[in-house]
Amino acid sequence: MNPFPDVQTEASHGRVQAAEMLAIAAITHIAANEALLGRFIDLSGISIPQLKAGLDKAPVQRAALDFLANHEPDLIACAESMDVTPAQLISARDRL
Repeated sequence: MNPFPDVQTEASHGRVQAAEMLAIAAITHIAANEALLGRFIDLSGISIPQLKAGLDKAPVQRAALDFLANHEPDLIACAESMDVTPAQLISARDRL
């Protein structure tokens, strides 16, 4: 069962909160995989300290979701690990 609220059906403020929850979970997914984390750091230019400090900030959350969106296999793997659809992650990125 999907533990995340639907970014599309929540009220406006709720949609942003739902998007933030998805983004933080996606960052957790990225951080759990050393190779994926290394690629994210290399491509985004965001350092590990910046990632930790910006976990609750929209620019860092958006960067993580952009990173996943730009490589479909990573997007699909992340969505599957979170029990959401890739479209929900893309929608979350668009909400942030």
